[in-house]
Formats: sequence, C-alpha cells, structure tokens
Amino acid sequence: MADIQIDEGIIKILNLEIQDPKAAAILAAYPQARWAEITRRAAKIGLGYLKGGEAD
Repeated sequence: MADIQIDEGIIKILNLEIQDPKAAAILAAYPQARWAEITRRAAKIGLGYLKGGEAD
C-alpha cells in the first residue's frame, strides 16, 4: 500500500508500485532521467480524468 499525502495542493506518493507490464514497457522506451516527469504527467492526466466522479 502506498503512503499518499496531500500537503498544500501537492500530492506526495511514497512506495507506490504499479503492476502493469504494458505501462512499464512504454516508460522504458524513454531515458530514465525522464521517468519521474512522465509519471507525474500521467498521474496528473489520470486524476484529471477522474474529476467529477468522486461521488461514484
């Protein structure tokens, strides 16, 4: 289980593990130096997609 905290609008995720070989293959196609940026953008897009569904 990941430790997730929100502090002044900043989402902090520690020890997050995502078991998704297809996503890992896509990420591996990029230089490792960009992985954090790409993952941050993907999480932002994913969370934006969920907007409005919090009542579900």
